[in-house]
Amino acid sequence: MMKDLIQLYQIGKKLGLSKKEVKKVLFYDNTKNKVILLIILIIFFSIIGYFIVLIVESAISNTYPTGTKYSTVKIKDFEKKK
Repeated sequence: MMKDLIQLYQIGKKLGLSKKEVKKVLFYDNTKNKVILLIILIIFFSIIGYFIVLIVESAISNTYPTGTKYSTVKIKDFEKKK
């Protein structure tokens, strides 16, 4: 990879480009696209984080809320019918 970079610098010099211009071409930096991509990444990670919180919350929540009986079946239901 270093050989490729050196070769690109040499080609740029032969074309009459300065070192700064060659770097600008190699490491394309467009601030407008950078801001849009940053916003998209923030939205994406926010959505992923929201789903992770939902999954973790459902995994650790109690099946039965506090103060409730564990079953609605009562002993009377098992008594013999007359």
